[in-house]
Amino acid sequence: MGNIRQTYIKRVAIELIRHYPNDFTGDFAQNKQKVLELTDLGVVVDGKMTVHYKKLANRIAGYATRYVKRKRGT
Repeated sequence: MGNIRQTYIKRVAIELIRHYPNDFTGDFAQNKQKVLELTDLGVVVDGKMTVHYKKLANRIAGYATRYVKRKRGT
């Protein structure tokens, strides 16, 4: 059995992938950075990224990674 994700996590991840298809890959770390850049979950303070909702960002990036791997077949 697979993991069940909340609808809002799926919705945000899929919308980000639809708007920025070349920015997301099968690499979780890169996807996490992109999620923080493209959403308001992370804020840049004095040139350094500060994450306000780390768990939510990780879950969105994790779902995006699995979604991309499944769609692209890697």
